[in-house]
Amino acid sequence: MRRLIIILALIAIPLAAIAQQDGGGIDVIDVSGPLDASALEFISSSIDNAADIGQELAVIQVNSEAVLDGPSYDTLAYTLLNPPLPVAMWVGPAPAVASGGVAPLVYSVGQASISPGSEIGQFNPVVLGEDRVEIISPSEPLPAEESGLEQQATIRQYLQALDGRVFETATGDVEVSTIEEYEDGVTVKQVTFRKPGIATRFFRLAVTPEAAFFFLVIGLSIVTFEFYALGPGVAAGVAAISLLLGGWGLINLPTRGWALAVVLAGWVLLTAAYQKGGVFFMTVVGTVLLQVGGMFLVDGSGLIDPRWYLIAPSVLGVLFFFLIAMPTVQRARLSTQTIGRESLVGLEGLATTDFGPEGKVQVNNAAWMASAHREAGIKAGDVIVVSGVDGLYLEVEPLAEGREISEEE
Repeated sequence: MRRLIIILALIAIPLAAIAQQDGGGIDVIDVSGPLDASALEFISSSIDNAADIGQELAVIQVNSEAVLDGPSYDTLAYTLLNPPLPVAMWVGPAPAVASGGVAPLVYSVGQASISPGSEIGQFNPVVLGEDRVEIISPSEPLPAEESGLEQQATIRQYLQALDGRVFETATGDVEVSTIEEYEDGVTVKQVTFRKPGIATRFFRLAVTPEAAFFFLVIGLSIVTFEFYALGPGVAAGVAAISLLLGGWGLINLPTRGWALAVVLAGWVLLTAAYQKGGVFFMTVVGTVLLQVGGMFLVDGSGLIDPRWYLIAPSVLGVLFFFLIAMPTVQRARLSTQTIGRESLVGLEGLATTDFGPEGKVQVNNAAWMASAHREAGIKAGDVIVVSGVDGLYLEVEPLAEGREISEEE
């Protein structure tokens, strides 16, 4: 019985505290970065959820450069024009920006504020990839002092300032109360910060041009690494995750097809240069193609254009990978006692692909890239013998030819 009383008391105390709250608490919906469909839907659903649980107020804390999805944007815009509860918006903390379709949303809510040091960017295009045009559009970003918005340095100060203000909602005008009085003073009502879930935030890692480019080229580089069987199988998983994120970013962003082709061409050239032991001209051209393709990969319309100085680190990382990391791993592999250069020459193996004149072989239960004379006519399943090592390739010959050579020697 005593345990039951304690349990009931523990349940009753927080319920009593909640019941004492006058009109519920405040939800702060925190989003940043370009607003794709998942972010826009999160804002809309968070507003509805705040109304369902009886919150006093919902405040959208925003720092976003662009809108990426039209239908979800329209849904949110309608919700803000007919909100189920008082909704305000704050651009911050500094330095924050509200550009593209985010800017007219700020001005559409009944109460909006901006932190000093933040700015309102260009309105157009409202949705990247669409032809919507706002009638009013500043020709250049507006700093906080020129935005016409109330300035509040922090979200807490803004919440205090909203006390007693009247908001228009779908059910009529509502006066909000954001302050609670205590014996020794006043404080802001209970504030709950709402952020997208882990899955949403995971995919939103790639909704900026530089991030999408990074995940794309890193994924492609690791594919090359795995293709030559130079690393553990976990590399394939890393490549898959990177390409998934890169692809997600490119699907949501207004990607230029020709620039994507240039990036892929750069990767192919770097791979070919690696295959041939490092061809300087091919390496230089491949690097240039990666940089140029990355700089024009996304049509940001002045809102989220790729910045060359953020693309360059990814390109240098890929170059380091091809010129240093992969050859280092290859040399370490060739230097082992069981499959070093000296021990490989003369060993028999099995061709796993047709040669033309390059292919793959299996020697000592390890997969290798190999080359042979065109006239050798090696087919998948043929027995081969290793006659030499050329850079990253094994030089192989059909078994019969190898035996004749060894007898002559």
